Amino acid sequence: MTAPSLFESTPRRAVVVFLSAVFCVFASFGFVNDVLDLGRQSPVRFAVQVVLTGLFAIGYAFAGISLRNKFLWGILPLFVVQYLSMAMVAHLLPDAPAAGREHSPWIASLASRMTFDGIGVIVAVSLGYTGFIYVFICEGRRYIRANAEKALLEGEMLAAREIQEVILPGAGESFRGYRVESVYRPASQVGGDFFQILSVGKSSLLIVVGDVAGKGLPAAMLVSMLVGSIRILAEESHDPVLTLQRLNERLMGRTRGGFCTALVAFIADDGLVTIANAGHLPPYLDGQEVELPGAFPLGIVSEAPYEATQFHFQAGSRLTFYSDGVVEAMNSEGEIFGFERARALSSAPAQAIVEAAVKYGQSDDITVVTIERLAAA
Repeated sequence: MTAPSLFESTPRRAVVVFLSAVFCVFASFGFVNDVLDLGRQSPVRFAVQVVLTGLFAIGYAFAGISLRNKFLWGILPLFVVQYLSMAMVAHLLPDAPAAGREHSPWIASLASRMTFDGIGVIVAVSLGYTGFIYVFICEGRRYIRANAEKALLEGEMLAAREIQEVILPGAGESFRGYRVESVYRPASQVGGDFFQILSVGKSSLLIVVGDVAGKGLPAAMLVSMLVGSIRILAEESHDPVLTLQRLNERLMGRTRGGFCTALVAFIADDGLVTIANAGHLPPYLDGQEVELPGAFPLGIVSEAPYEATQFHFQAGSRLTFYSDGVVEAMNSEGEIFGFERARALSSAPAQAIVEAAVKYGQSDDITVVTIERLAAA
């Protein structure tokens, strides 16, 4: 598939205006020729020369832009045709005979000076036009390349977005004994937030929520790798500490100086929650923040220690998990959403929390997962 020419990628109205401008600039050569002949051209010849000069200039412009590196194959034949056409016009419509006074020294000097000025005008306009066309073609080709690269990148981003939509849980997914809501709102086409809600056994859940530092395709690729790793590890163990340790091992040396925060929680059949954190925001239980020990994010320190915290998740209680895109939402005055607003909204539906953060001023990916225990297992 060949790249479109400059004319093909330029709006038709702009092409018409450009070619009209070319016609007007070079039609002026017909006026210059009339000056050089001291007005001895017939009106018909004068009009024909003006029109032909402008039309051939359009032909040169069209050949130079459309044929690109092969422009000489179009310009040289066109030049020959123009030369022969002008010679034929001069033969069929000769100049009027010169008046006797034109042979005076003053008239001869004036004619010489006007010839010099006319040639100077033609050369100056031609050189200026050549420079203009050169810049126009170079910038036009650069614009075409930039648009092609942009379209390719947008296609890749769209593909990455579709992949993320597949690997992240659907909003309507149901789990026995729980009411689960999840909303993911990336700041751009693809983001670095991720979460997994996996059903285990009769009525147990494994929840993983995390955030890869960075945005765009690199973050999206890392998210894909992490989600795949989480699903594989979930088949081997449901221990949050072990899960974080394994994820940390897999990320070491692959983040290019970045890192990833993550929080893993396992809700057993009897409502006992075991949770371990790797630098992520702690969840809220019935509107109160769950206190968790600090720990290194994933991918920074090899064999980093992670600790487990346990508490009971009673029937009717509600757990809310955030990504930092909620608390870091920023309004036009530079004020962040903050932890107090996040805590106050933590018992609201997930969609309402996300909408509040976005309306305040989204600056990063936003993920909200809420889990309500419906009845004791």
